[in-house]
Amino acid sequence: MLPQGDEEMRANCSSSSACPANSSEEELPVGLEVHGNLELVFTVVSTVMMGLLMFSLGCSVEIRKLWSHIRRPWGIAVGLLCQFGLMPFTAYLLAISFSLKPVQAIAVLIMGCCPGGTISNIFTFWVDGDMDLSISMTTCSTVAALGMMPLCIYLYTWSWSLQQNLTIPFQNIGITLVCLTVPVAFGVYVNYRWPKQSKIILKIGAVVGGLLLLVVAVAGVVLAKGSWNSDITLLTISFIFPLIGHVTGFLLALFTHQSWQRCRTISLETGAQNIQMCITMLQLSFTAEHLVKMLSFPLAYGLFQLIHGFLIVAAYQTYKRRSKNKHGKKNSDCIEVSHTRNSTSSKETNAFLEVNEEGAVTPGPPDPVDCHRALESIGHVTSCE
Repeated sequence: MLPQGDEEMRANCSSSSACPANSSEEELPVGLEVHGNLELVFTVVSTVMMGLLMFSLGCSVEIRKLWSHIRRPWGIAVGLLCQFGLMPFTAYLLAISFSLKPVQAIAVLIMGCCPGGTISNIFTFWVDGDMDLSISMTTCSTVAALGMMPLCIYLYTWSWSLQQNLTIPFQNIGITLVCLTVPVAFGVYVNYRWPKQSKIILKIGAVVGGLLLLVVAVAGVVLAKGSWNSDITLLTISFIFPLIGHVTGFLLALFTHQSWQRCRTISLETGAQNIQMCITMLQLSFTAEHLVKMLSFPLAYGLFQLIHGFLIVAAYQTYKRRSKNKHGKKNSDCIEVSHTRNSTSSKETNAFLEVNEEGAVTPGPPDPVDCHRALESIGHVTSCE
């Protein structure tokens, strides 16, 4: 038997949409409860595979370069400025420009305040970026998210008079940090002790990373089919938001005189957000009724950031291949021209020797003009620029 006060409290709680008990699985809408077990299995499997992937990417990290980024963290500082400066501000401008509803605006803002995702490390490897900087930025942004996420959300929502208290997923941030740093640390150690074996592990990890991204994309679409809505505005924002992150991150890195390799790295790190952290925060802060209207945005953002990443990698690989072919053709033409000049020089030298043999029959001093031409022919030097 419960006291009368507790019974009244339970009755009030069951009738209130803001009560956490209303977000239980039994009262979830059909679109959120169908794939519960499948989502759990997918989360566990993807976490294990992501840990193995980060271990393989850690095999590309050199302690010397990593320490140089820590001693002179200019690249990391630019990345953090993009992550917690440009992205939240962009999210706020998008929410205001498209006149989003408060619930939808919060979802966009939370996505902009999340740290960088590990997916950026895979794309950075494929575009020949700075892996040491990429992993350092992902780690530092995850650590900084413990303080920067609450601060950014407070600064951009204080004028919105929210009726819902937002819950920062500190536990999820800590788990993400552990899952990121521990495999990478093992990978760095393997690269330090066994550099030859680490290259093989890195190649295998690159292939596994591509397959993992495809699995994540397909599984994400399947798991989210019950929570998609027909709001074209959110889909439009989810499409242009990562693009804005990539472009502004690249421009800011270029403006701060970073190398081309670092510009590519910072661009990918800026546009790629931690989708799982955004979804966790939404689930902890809002009821099931609100989640139906909000979950479509982070899921669409994750899908579009995969598409944008693949397009960037394809564009870079195409440019790299054309540049390589053009450079190889130029070297081939250079060798051919050099060979032609050498053949011409050889013919002139042989002709001179024949003339000298004929002239050797006739006694007398040689002509100074002929000697000068002979020296020019023998001393002919070919060059190719």
